[in-house]
Amino acid sequence: MTPEPAAPVRWIVTTQDAAWREVPGPDVEPVTEMPNVFVVVDDPKQLIEGFGASFNELGWTSLGVLEQSQRDEIFRELFAPGVGAGLSLCRMPVGANDFSRDWYSYDEVPGDFALEHFDISNDLETLVPFIRAAQEQRPDLRLWASPWSPPSWMKRNGHYAGALPNPFMSNVQNGLNPDQVGHEGTDMFILDEPHLKAYARYFGRFIDAYRELGIPIGMVMPQNEFNSPQVFPSCTWTPDGFVQLLRHLGPEMAARDVEVFLGTLERSDDRLLGDVVAVSEAAGYVSGLGVQWEGKGAVAALHRLHPELRIYQTEQECGDGRNDWRHARHAWSLMKQFFGNGANAYMYWNISLLEGGLSRWGWTQNSLIVVDPETAAFRYSHEYQVLKHVSAFVAPGARALTCLTYSGYDNQLAFLNPDGSIVLVIQNDMSVEMPVRIMLGDRVIAPTLPADSFSTIVLPPVG
Repeated sequence: MTPEPAAPVRWIVTTQDAAWREVPGPDVEPVTEMPNVFVVVDDPKQLIEGFGASFNELGWTSLGVLEQSQRDEIFRELFAPGVGAGLSLCRMPVGANDFSRDWYSYDEVPGDFALEHFDISNDLETLVPFIRAAQEQRPDLRLWASPWSPPSWMKRNGHYAGALPNPFMSNVQNGLNPDQVGHEGTDMFILDEPHLKAYARYFGRFIDAYRELGIPIGMVMPQNEFNSPQVFPSCTWTPDGFVQLLRHLGPEMAARDVEVFLGTLERSDDRLLGDVVAVSEAAGYVSGLGVQWEGKGAVAALHRLHPELRIYQTEQECGDGRNDWRHARHAWSLMKQFFGNGANAYMYWNISLLEGGLSRWGWTQNSLIVVDPETAAFRYSHEYQVLKHVSAFVAPGARALTCLTYSGYDNQLAFLNPDGSIVLVIQNDMSVEMPVRIMLGDRVIAPTLPADSFSTIVLPPVG
C-alpha cells in the first residue's frame, strides 16, 4: 500500500502593505547546522483557552452604519470556526463601560436593596443583538463579564464616575463634583452588609437575565481596573473590599455554576491580587486572575506564586484611534509578554468603532473593524491581522511551547494544538529579509522572513 503523502507546511505572511498572503511553505530539512530557534515540543506549558474581544455598545452602533450583508461578512470572519480569526472567548460589561452610549446600570433606583427595579432592557438594543450575531457564527462562544461601576447609589460618592474630566477634554462632561472624586487605594463601594448582599444579587440577576435570553455567561470578575478612578464609569476597591464582596458574590455565582476570577488588575503589583487570595475564605471562590495594561508587569509573579489559578489577559492596550502599523507591532510585543509568562487566554478590546474611535467620554481607541460613516465602508485593522495570525490557528485546548534561541533570534511564539499540529508565529522586525533556521522536535525548517513582517507557519502532526 502506498503511504499517504505528508501534509504540506502552511505559511501565511502579513506586512504593512499586504495582509494575509499564503505562500509556499518551507521544506522540512535535516539538521545540518546549528538552528537559531529550538521549539521544545516535548514539554508543553500552559493550556490556551481561547482568544476574543469585548462586546461594547459603540461596537454595535458602529456596525449599524453598514449593510446587513457587510455585517454578516464581518461576523463570519471574526467568529466562524475555520474561516477567519476564530474568536471563541469574549468579554462584555455589566452595565455601562467607557464605550457605552452613555451611563446606565440595571438598577438606578436609590435604596432598592430588593432589586425590584432591576432591568436589562437597555441591552436589548445593543449588547444582546451584538452577542447573538456572534453566536450565530459560533454557537459555543464563551462569555465572561465585569462591571465598570456598580449602581451609583451603592457607591460612597453617589456617582458613576470617579474622576473629573481633564482640561484637554473640554467637550466632555460627567457631572462629577470635586468632593466626589475617588482615590486609588480606597473603597468607593459602600462596604456594609445590605449593599454587599444587594450587589452580589445584582450579579446573579444579571446572569439569570442573560441566561433566559439564551446567552450563558460562564465567569465574572468583580471590577474593571479596580485601582483607577476614571472620568467614565469606574469604582476603586482595596484587597480587603474584595474579600468582603467575595463572601457574598462567591456563593451567588457558585449557585449558578459561574466562575469568579479576580480582576481586572492594571498595576504591576501582584500583591493587589495576592493579598485577596491569601485569605482562605476568599480564595475558595476564585479560579483565575484577570490582568491588563500595566498588569503585564505582574503576570510572571502571579503565574509563579499562584500556579493553581488561570490567567486571562483581559484587555489589550487600546491605542489612540489611528489603527496604525506601529501599534500592531506593539500588540505583538504584548502577546509575547503575556503568553511567555503563563497567560491562558488573550482578549482584544473594541471589536468595531467608527473611524477615529471616539468614545462617549472623549477617548480615542483602536478596533479590529474600522467603519467609515461617510462611505458606509469598513476595513480590518492591522491589529486584527496580527491577532488573527495567532487566533486563527491556535485552537482552544492548545499548549504553549517554550522557544530556546541562539544568536539573537527571539521574536516568536509557538503552540502545540490538540491534533498535534505545531503553530509558530514569528516577527521579522527588521527592514531587510531575515533567514532563520527553526528546529521543532526533530524537524527543521529554514524560511527567509520578509522584511517587517509577521509569519504564521503551521506544521502538520507527525504520522
